Amino acid sequence: MTLITVRPEGLYCEKGGFYIDPWRGVETALITHAHSDHARSGSAQYIATAQSEGILRRRLGEDIQLQGVAYGAPIKLGETWVSFHSAGHVLGSAQIRVEHRDEVWVVSGDYKRGADPSCASFEVVPCDTFITEATFGLPIYRWESGAETTRQIYDWWQGDPERPSILFCYAFGKAQRVLSELTQLTDRPVYVHGAIHVLTEIYREQGVAMVPTICTSEMPRTHSFTGELVLAPPSGHRSSWMKRFKHPQTAFASGWMAVRGARRRRGYERGFVLSDHADWPGLIQTVKDTGAKTVYVTHGQSDVVSRYLQESLNLEAMPLETLFEGEGDI
Repeated sequence: MTLITVRPEGLYCEKGGFYIDPWRGVETALITHAHSDHARSGSAQYIATAQSEGILRRRLGEDIQLQGVAYGAPIKLGETWVSFHSAGHVLGSAQIRVEHRDEVWVVSGDYKRGADPSCASFEVVPCDTFITEATFGLPIYRWESGAETTRQIYDWWQGDPERPSILFCYAFGKAQRVLSELTQLTDRPVYVHGAIHVLTEIYREQGVAMVPTICTSEMPRTHSFTGELVLAPPSGHRSSWMKRFKHPQTAFASGWMAVRGARRRRGYERGFVLSDHADWPGLIQTVKDTGAKTVYVTHGQSDVVSRYLQESLNLEAMPLETLFEGEGDI
């Protein structure tokens, strides 16, 4: 590695004097998106997309020193030019392009290639060296469209009107994607856990269209949720919060539901395969689309993806150890 190296604090660009998604506090941190394994507190200055600002301030503190930039707008940092390009992962998510002289590197952050009405679409960014995630880097991971999976969720909800339907999903990104996809199927309000409610309001401020939502905490303890859809983070499962729902049907929406037995191990009645990360075809196609000759693969199945890129595409590809943990519940 040359332009970007790995230090104890994270990915570092010496020519620009900045870190990308550092895992401890630094002077200047460029942030790909606001999930907690990529956006950590303690840095003196943050630079991220303007769309990320609301959630970053919610999570890292209203008084952080944060510079919000538009997608594609070049900024000069040290001897480098840097720009942020949509990653299609969650609201405000970005790939970070770093240019120094005639060399271009792109750090993907987390990304997906499928359509998602709750965030900007993925942008292919040509580069010499590409640092890619590999959360779902096995050929078994192949996604249906978000619209199709949300239709399955809607049919599940409508299929048992005598019980509350509680869908567990990650509070930032996944929940808002479901709420946005549902606008094509219904205008009924959906109840949401407080952790989801706060972040959903930030999405609304950014103009994302979603079905109406009601925070469960606004309802009296005696309220019956029979026949209603409720979205909650996985932390709500088997918690005291669940006591207000009488005999609910439960489900979990995640890419991990593609693995046989994952739903059963987690204790849900139903699993829906819905991920905000690229599937196997998406990962491989993205590497091809960038035109990169050197690829570093981080978190997830980095060994598998690296070996495939070496053997099938004849690329210089290798795993890169980082502290990014993929699709965590934040």
